[in-house]
Amino acid sequence: MVVLMALELQLDLCGRCLPDYILRASLASAPNSLPSLTKLSLKGAYSLSDDGLAAIISSAPLLSSLNLCQCSLLTSEGITYLADNQGPALRELYIDNCQNVSAMSILPSLKKVKCLEVLSMAGIPSVSDKFVRELIPVCGSTIKELNFAGCSKLTASAIKIIGENCPQLLVLDIRNLTRLKDVALGHLANGCRAINRLLLRRSSLSDEAIAAFVEASGTKLIELSLNNIDKVGHQTATAISRRCFMCLQKLDLSFCRRMSDQALGLVVESCSSLKTIKLFGCTQVTDLFLKGHSNSSVEIIGLGGNILGDIQNRHFL
Repeated sequence: MVVLMALELQLDLCGRCLPDYILRASLASAPNSLPSLTKLSLKGAYSLSDDGLAAIISSAPLLSSLNLCQCSLLTSEGITYLADNQGPALRELYIDNCQNVSAMSILPSLKKVKCLEVLSMAGIPSVSDKFVRELIPVCGSTIKELNFAGCSKLTASAIKIIGENCPQLLVLDIRNLTRLKDVALGHLANGCRAINRLLLRRSSLSDEAIAAFVEASGTKLIELSLNNIDKVGHQTATAISRRCFMCLQKLDLSFCRRMSDQALGLVVESCSSLKTIKLFGCTQVTDLFLKGHSNSSVEIIGLGGNILGDIQNRHFL
């Protein structure tokens, strides 16, 4: 038996190269064969089944961080087994786009994970307000990062629960939640005062509501995405310039076509720590902004027609 002493192991995008029988012949060859492993990423291991996951759990008793995003064969049964057996140690769980996982089916077991800090369930259609309402009051006090991007059933009611129960929340990804209303940002501002990364996209949130959130909670923001939020405009730009001038490093205003050259200039001139600003689809931007601002350290991504070059840029994602 080979005993692997690594603390972290990243095998992302291994695809069909890591079916269950390969796992059992290598990494998970016997119970406790990975005695020191605390962090494992198997993102995109689409040949991994519930049985293979069970073998990993048996082999790595100290596993506290597990990335199973896009592991399409995994079901609710496998995630339930993981939470039931790894609950005391588990701190980070990523199961984005695991389409065979039912949020309500794994809920009772997730409630047993008392020290959960990161939960990422992006793209799982069964995530609902009811799921959030039952889970977050139980484990929200330790949560630092939540990703519910693309969980289209969620409304402001879910955000209210998050605001009331996640005082340590630092990162919130709620992109592509089209049912969100302005009141959702009020709930966040009232309860989650430590947020430093907020990712929004494709919602009907108003310029006034986003500006009000930034005024209340913007001083700690390191990253802000307002991608494709149609109503974003001058009020938001003014709030960003006033409240985010110290810490903001990454800003995504792609497809925010109400942002004028003057508004963008105000943001870029005011935010001295800003490293990248994404402006994909901002056809209203002219040389008045591009050549008129004096912040030489900021990188503007998404304008100029070199889309392939921007995609290869390390800041693109």
